[in-house]
Amino acid sequence: MRIILTLLRKDFSHVLRDKAALSLTFIVPLVLIYVFGQIFGANRTDSGPTGIPLAVVNASGNPAAAQLVDALKAEKSFRVLTKYVNSDQTERPLTEADLRPMMRGNDFRFALVIPADLVRETEFGLHLKILSNPRNEVETQLINGLLQKTIFSNVPQLLGQSLQAQARRYIGASRLEKFNRSMAENVARNFGGDPERIFSDIQKGQWNLGSSVGSAGGGTTDFFSRVVRIEQEQVIGKEVKSPMATRSVGGWAMQFLLFALTASAASLFYEKQQGLFQRLLSSPVTRAHILWSKFLYGVCLGLVQLVVLFVAGRFMFGIEVEHHLGLLVLVCGFAAAACTSFGMLLAAISPSPEAARGLGTMLILTMSAIGGAWFPISIMPELMQHLSKLTLVYWSMEGFQQVLWANATLGELCPTLGILAAMTAATMALALWCFNRGKLFD
Repeated sequence: MRIILTLLRKDFSHVLRDKAALSLTFIVPLVLIYVFGQIFGANRTDSGPTGIPLAVVNASGNPAAAQLVDALKAEKSFRVLTKYVNSDQTERPLTEADLRPMMRGNDFRFALVIPADLVRETEFGLHLKILSNPRNEVETQLINGLLQKTIFSNVPQLLGQSLQAQARRYIGASRLEKFNRSMAENVARNFGGDPERIFSDIQKGQWNLGSSVGSAGGGTTDFFSRVVRIEQEQVIGKEVKSPMATRSVGGWAMQFLLFALTASAASLFYEKQQGLFQRLLSSPVTRAHILWSKFLYGVCLGLVQLVVLFVAGRFMFGIEVEHHLGLLVLVCGFAAAACTSFGMLLAAISPSPEAARGLGTMLILTMSAIGGAWFPISIMPELMQHLSKLTLVYWSMEGFQQVLWANATLGELCPTLGILAAMTAATMALALWCFNRGKLFD
């Protein structure tokens, strides 16, 4: 028993000497729990996404159309965009012609068009159009559900009230009553339900006919799904053969690459322990030579790993890699450089390989979570959505999606590559400064 206790004291004394690694043992899970809590809004009284950009074009003069726009603005999940900002910073109302180029520029991924024929004189019902760039399946289903909920909850009743008020003004109450009774009988005949109850609802301008039209309709949603015609247009990604894999593989690849390159950078500590740096520095080799060779090694390793993973995705899931290979390799190179600089900075600021692994785990999981590798960014609180754009995971995935999903040209890709290059330069400069002030080469 004495021997066991002696060995136990040895283990505790060893871990207590590395205070950074010991602290990270507790800090890492606490930080990750906090980050995930912020992502899912654990401390918010109201759950659900907020601030999702939604462009709305209102080409209808019907009062109910303006009321629908107001209802969408009142929905906390959306940040409704109705204005186009010109180059001179002046604004004008959005038009349908503006939407597709702006969606290609990723200004927003969803748009609602309220056309001039929202209400047609020749038929009973409404006409709307939804444009989408469904780069994330969960996000797309969520947005479509929220849009349809808002439409079905607000437009029919608002439209009923508007029509009743205008009809009462222009044709009189007695003629309107005859018209409403005729409409109630037609609705009951076509969709089922009690004509008297339907007539009473129409008279009040309350189009919540789900309780009246019961036997044949299956509820309010089913009824309005037949009288509200919603056109769906996918603006980008229509030709992608394997949408789910195309959306997901880039995020998975980035997470694995970050772990691999962080482990590679941490190998600097083991080379120091083996005395390799002293032997190299005694020859015509400088610290800069060692660090830049490590950087180039990491870039080459990362580039090969990413390309291999995407090629594997081609054979396993049918991702169309061959048609975009040149630009994909270019994005992979910039992403690998950003990941390598991150690994170098991690090694520069960590006092030991254990601390580097703990800190790397925390930062990689955090960047993957808020950068969009795990969850749609749109379901996060607005603050987290803004923070996501500070991560290299977000911009790397943006580059992959532009190439594989949006079929972007080199010119369209340049801003994303520029941001990755700026991140790489800034991170590498900071890493070199920390290495020169540190004791790794002493």
